[in-house]
Amino acid sequence: MSIFQVPGSKSITARALFLAAAARGTTTLRRPLHSDDTEGFAEGLIALGYRVEREPGVWTVEGRPEGPPADAAEVFCRDGATTSRFLPVLAAAGTGVFHFDASAQMRRRPLGPITRALRELGVDLTHEEEEGHHPLTVRANGVKGGSVTLDAGLSSQFLTALLLLGPLTAEGLEITVTDLVSAPYVEITLAMMRRFGVEVRRAGDTFVVPPGPYTATDHLIEPDASTASYPLAAAALTGSSVTIPGLGSGSLQGDVRFAEVLGRMGADVDMSADTVTVTGTGRLRGLTTNMRDISDTVPTLAAIAPFADGPVRIEDVYNTRIKECDRLDACAENLRRLGVPVTTGRDWIEIHPARPRAAEIACHGDHRIAMSFSITGLRTPGITLDEPGCVKKTFPGFHEALAGLRAEWGLG
Repeated sequence: MSIFQVPGSKSITARALFLAAAARGTTTLRRPLHSDDTEGFAEGLIALGYRVEREPGVWTVEGRPEGPPADAAEVFCRDGATTSRFLPVLAAAGTGVFHFDASAQMRRRPLGPITRALRELGVDLTHEEEEGHHPLTVRANGVKGGSVTLDAGLSSQFLTALLLLGPLTAEGLEITVTDLVSAPYVEITLAMMRRFGVEVRRAGDTFVVPPGPYTATDHLIEPDASTASYPLAAAALTGSSVTIPGLGSGSLQGDVRFAEVLGRMGADVDMSADTVTVTGTGRLRGLTTNMRDISDTVPTLAAIAPFADGPVRIEDVYNTRIKECDRLDACAENLRRLGVPVTTGRDWIEIHPARPRAAEIACHGDHRIAMSFSITGLRTPGITLDEPGCVKKTFPGFHEALAGLRAEWGLG
């Protein structure tokens, strides 16, 4: 059995950085994810005037509940969706003029629901080019608070951003959600707000967030459950066994449930409060599964689906079309390159059994496409990636770590 050390959670690191910046006092973050996305978030905080110190395995942030220390800033959000969506909200709580921009990839991804909600709350902001997208200028003068209605059907990050803002407002927020995708990510947010001293009350589709303050803390960041899907899928695919320490039934992250999907496909799954082990049995069954709440693991399942003994149908995942790329189309395109029969609809993909052939994978600059189809390559010699370096977004050492597993398992 192999032990695989998964880097820290991207989702938890981003939320922890926001909360640390918003809290009174100095917060210590232990085992944060060191990747392009999280470095971009930290650099954004520094541009806004916060003091952020980064040592290996330990980051410290000096917080300020009144909003950014700077009264003017230019922030480049790189490819990071959390950076692009959370930092303008944090800036709105301060006083000054803050300009945000992002990569071409991130400029294509939507901001509209969160910026509409901020405008409802009286925030003066301007989309400089295309409405609902970066670049964006926030002319901040604090946020009074009040009631707001939000559509989070494209991304739960819109709701998370407003929840995080609530304690920084003068009167608190009452947020009514008309639609919500990836709900477990909101549970991460609520749990982390609790750890920083703020309790959110929920009544059906309405979240009531009291005015602050947050309190600085010492926070250990658990491994990334989405990233864990790759070694877990690799074990199921190759008849091997792998254990992920620090991740289990006690995890804040919903994507740990990907292990349950592998169990339904025939792998042996053993989960304790803080470990998960998957052992392949030599068989993968076909299945139909709704992955609305764990949609970041859709490409992982799609990449091993050809080896199942029946069709694999993944449903209710429209939001995967507005990630780093259109992930449903990217999965279908690459599966067809591999000679695998596949059909797609607005919010589903169905993959039929076939022996994949060698091909170059079109990554579309998407770390999850690159990492997922690298797993296919464990049983299909000759698979290459057109952009292997895009994994730096969340797991810069991925290729080396996967090579280590391959060697341990004797896969050549």
